[in-house]
Amino acid sequence: MIALIQRVAEAAVIVNGNIEGHISRGILALIGVERGDSEIQADRLLQRLLAYRIFPDETGRMNLNLVQSGGQLLLVPQFTLAADTNSGNRPSFTPAAPPAEGARLFDYFVALARDGIEGVQTGVFGADMQVQLVNDGPVTFWLQVPPAAA
Repeated sequence: MIALIQRVAEAAVIVNGNIEGHISRGILALIGVERGDSEIQADRLLQRLLAYRIFPDETGRMNLNLVQSGGQLLLVPQFTLAADTNSGNRPSFTPAAPPAEGARLFDYFVALARDGIEGVQTGVFGADMQVQLVNDGPVTFWLQVPPAAA
């Protein structure tokens, strides 16, 4: 399972002209589900995401995690993160989980996040979304918990 996380001053996801999710200061996390991922990968990825220290402390050093900083979380499903881009000029989506499994694990991830912190916002799985953000820093990281070996 993959999370591309960005520390943001604000972020929103819009579907069909309607704001589906909006946060002020916090993390925008684009979430990709790979073939072979399970609840184990989702659990570990959320632990890493919530514990990742990307917010400044009183000295300006990145020593605080999302909860310590009082930030919010916007989770957006993005299957293209699981693409194989190693050859050619067109990505292959073979590594991505099938849509039903991706939706199930994304929903599981969201429910787990909402059990852990308040105010989690989301995009819509499978929708054509427009994501707006003000990257704070910019600060962007790639987190991955690889799928179980086949």
